Amino acid sequence: MTAPTALISGAGIAGSAAAYWLRRAGCDVTVVERANVPRRGGQTVDLRGAGRTVARRMDVFDEIVARSVEQRGLAVVDDDGRVRASLQVDAFDGNGMVSEIEILRGDLADVLLAAAADDVEFVWGDSVVALTEHAGGVTVEFERSPARTFDLVIGADGTHSAVRAAAFGPETRFLRPLGGYQAWFTAPAAPELDGWYLMHRAPGGLVSSLRPGRLPGETKASLGFAGGPVDVDRRDGAAVRALLRERFAGVTGWKVPWLLDAADAAPDLVFDSIDQVRMDRWTIGRVALVGDAACSPSSLTGMGTCMAVVGAYVLAGELGRARHDHRAAFARYEEIMQPYVAQAQELPPGGMAGYAPRSRFGITLSTLSMRSMTRWPVRAIAARFFAKADAIDLPDYTADRAG
Repeated sequence: MTAPTALISGAGIAGSAAAYWLRRAGCDVTVVERANVPRRGGQTVDLRGAGRTVARRMDVFDEIVARSVEQRGLAVVDDDGRVRASLQVDAFDGNGMVSEIEILRGDLADVLLAAAADDVEFVWGDSVVALTEHAGGVTVEFERSPARTFDLVIGADGTHSAVRAAAFGPETRFLRPLGGYQAWFTAPAAPELDGWYLMHRAPGGLVSSLRPGRLPGETKASLGFAGGPVDVDRRDGAAVRALLRERFAGVTGWKVPWLLDAADAAPDLVFDSIDQVRMDRWTIGRVALVGDAACSPSSLTGMGTCMAVVGAYVLAGELGRARHDHRAAFARYEEIMQPYVAQAQELPPGGMAGYAPRSRFGITLSTLSMRSMTRWPVRAIAARFFAKADAIDLPDYTADRAG
């Protein structure tokens, strides 16, 4: 019997994991990626709970650990750089605010790409622009390549998914703004970090942070702020840098002026609103979404990477169990994942206000909350929040293949 063909849009974490598992489910896999080459570097992401289980089943867990970034934990600092609250990395069994496994986004994607590379076709520098489903499959029109027809199309192309737009409609129907923005970039080395992820808050909902990188001579930085819509194209680097200067004008505490200079010089500045993707369903016909394209929980939750690798695993595993009957497989994928996603999308206490307090009083309350996180009764509440990374009865599709 001819293997079903599957197109995956996106060669990031979700797309690479999906390529690995779909190939092992018996599909003939093609991956299309807008970037011309694999994206290296990036910021650190957490691998938690069930995500680690999937990595072990891919036999890549040890490689992920080997490439992980060593961090001692998260600390909140004042204008003078003095630590006001901290949470060590081993709190909550290594699944706290900073996970015991933190890895650069590009490094994790690279590990997953290498695992998926055998017998997978990669098309770089192209993207999906239109989909037409018919009795013979889905005809995909690309920005640069000739149109092709596939049995299945998987959107693993992030919050601003081209596949979701083509199959489900404009992203304004699905993006739920949380009231803030973040810029991420690479900065020069900062020895005073001493292995800690440092965060500073200023009145007006302004947040700056700096954390260790994996490579000598660099750190990973962020500037974020609370507020309503801004009239800036997220891809216009000059406009984004001007906006950051405007929002952080007058903030002279900690390393904020240094971070603004670093953002001006950074070649990898990324800027976006802080949103969640909310959808009633992630499949339609022969098209399915996975990862942030389907259910981005936002950076506030620390669950995006876990949901991406778990979702890819379940989607492909159910296709294998259903012998490529996509209707049955997609239904089971949603049935298994929806309760997990619902928990994962729950925001931490305070939500955006907890991340970016607007007043000095709010900053003080947030700092006090962090200080008490490992003590009763706050510890019990926090433990339940962090435990959701494992809140799924994960089927063992590798046992299906072994049988």
